[in-house]
Amino acid sequence: MTRLRIAIQKSGRLHEQSLQLLKESGLHFNNGKDQLKTQAVNFPAELLFLRDDDIPQYIEDCVADAGILGENVVLEKQKRNEIVLRLGFAKCRLSIAVPKSEKYTDKKWLQGKNIATSYPNLVKTFLKRNNIEAGIHEISGSVEIAPGIGLADAICDIVSSGSTLLSNGLKEVEIVVQSEAVLAAGASLETEKKVLLQELLFRINAVQAAQNNKYILMNCPNEAIEKITSVIPGMKSPTVMPLTKPGWSSLHSVVNESDFWKKINLLKAFGAEGILVIPIEKMIA
Repeated sequence: MTRLRIAIQKSGRLHEQSLQLLKESGLHFNNGKDQLKTQAVNFPAELLFLRDDDIPQYIEDCVADAGILGENVVLEKQKRNEIVLRLGFAKCRLSIAVPKSEKYTDKKWLQGKNIATSYPNLVKTFLKRNNIEAGIHEISGSVEIAPGIGLADAICDIVSSGSTLLSNGLKEVEIVVQSEAVLAAGASLETEKKVLLQELLFRINAVQAAQNNKYILMNCPNEAIEKITSVIPGMKSPTVMPLTKPGWSSLHSVVNESDFWKKINLLKAFGAEGILVIPIEKMIA
């Protein structure tokens, strides 16, 4: 039986979120502690638990067919991986940071300096793009300590909140790459596995659409229906059902999460009452 082999981080910040996404997409796994692989019980897929940095190589070598990992890792490793979907979680940035005491003005400050990083390829690209010559010290782990022990003048590392930089006396000065979790796949999958990957993408897209929208119900005066439908047109058009109260209807529609509060205030201004907002589990256009 053909199975789609999906690699995810065996531990770390992406592990739980990757499992949660697959679960919400209808895949259920019997994964015990310290397992390195497991099969889905209701979908032809197998999970491989790997180090994040190793996933691109496993995909290129066709050991894994696809993987959920950081976009920064895909870009750094430069393997034959294709990003097929951005997943919207685990957002971060790869940034250059220098000691807080330094008077950093612009990128030219980096000329002739030494930069410690676990991402030498991305740093090289950044330096070349900006016509800067600088030394690169490739190290793994504890990059923030490099300026303090005299190993480098600056660092380039993953930043989320920036608190780790501050606690090590550093300040963020340049963003090299914006990153988030992505689904990457091999460049030349077999036809049967492409079909399975498309089915998985279909499910993930339905989950993502649901996360970005809310189902909304309200009572509204009939004379306001046209105004309200212009604000929340829904997937095609809202559902309108008459109430027993003369001149009033119940209107059901979908509103985007990012526009939620602005549209709620407009609906109230148009006379809508009894507004209910309900999370959507899955949304298929």
